[in-house]
Amino acid sequence: MYHVLPATPATVHWGYFDPTLTPALTVDSGDLVAVETFTHHAGDAPDLLMDNEIRAVFDQVADRGPGPHLLTGPIAVAGARPGDVLQVDILQATARLPYGSNLAAHWGYLYDLTAAERVTIYELDTDALRGRALFGYDWTTTPLADQPGTLVEPDSVTRQPALPGVTVPLRPHFGTMGVAPAAAGRVSSVPPGDHGGNIDNWRIGSGGRMYYPVHTAGALLSIGDPHVSQGDGEISGTALEASLNGLLRLTVRRDLPFTVPVLETATELLVHGFGDTLDGAMRAAAVRALDILQRLYGLSRADAYSFMSVAVDFTVTQVVDQRQGVHARIDKRCFPGEWGSAA
Repeated sequence: MYHVLPATPATVHWGYFDPTLTPALTVDSGDLVAVETFTHHAGDAPDLLMDNEIRAVFDQVADRGPGPHLLTGPIAVAGARPGDVLQVDILQATARLPYGSNLAAHWGYLYDLTAAERVTIYELDTDALRGRALFGYDWTTTPLADQPGTLVEPDSVTRQPALPGVTVPLRPHFGTMGVAPAAAGRVSSVPPGDHGGNIDNWRIGSGGRMYYPVHTAGALLSIGDPHVSQGDGEISGTALEASLNGLLRLTVRRDLPFTVPVLETATELLVHGFGDTLDGAMRAAAVRALDILQRLYGLSRADAYSFMSVAVDFTVTQVVDQRQGVHARIDKRCFPGEWGSAA
């Protein structure tokens, strides 16, 4: 079955995951869902980043927080239950409008050196998959992202040239996607966790497959915080934020050993770890990778540990989402069988 889930004031929730939310859509395992996702940064340049549907959400959704992210859903998958794994195949992720915004925020990694909040607006060439900066402006009033939905009208700031002659690669992906956590009540959309959420791995885009451990009946998948580009680290505090239209296939799996969010690409498994510090995130990613190498590939602990040291790359996912992230990159081509290609 093929379903369409538009982003409307009735189908979005702003800034949180919550297992008590009423599903915006219910599907069967294996169904396709065309979903709209709106950037919460559309107000950074509303003349470029908003259309009528985005503006309606900004105008009508007053219940916001504790996080800033606009999420579409949740989507219930019939029959999903705690202990299952929800497989999310991302078949398409395309820009809704040809513009995006990057904010250098007060929680950015180098804010102590820059001491300024700076918005840079980019124009997107979706055919060439490149972006170029149109202009930037400084924001000097109350921190911009502390007031989700703020509209910065063109004549209220001084738009200045930025990054002349420079282009950036476009990597459309969903910064925040996940199932409802087990905890009762609202859980902020900012920190990532074992339900997924704000993982901010730029590889969670077209061609990627995410695995989320299910914590509540129906899984209750929410999707948002769309990005069109980001570097590992996301050090200014945000990515290149822009609204995306996605096409997803949702499948309930009961044959997988995953108890943490795992991303599969054509060549890799990426195991995500989170922590209050980078050391904590690194430790979590390493322990989880060790476990998956044993449970999925059948390696002994000693063999898995050796393999990790000589063949697994540990990469900083992001350092700005309250809980920091590191992902372990396991090359599937090293292994034979279903989860590899060496055979």
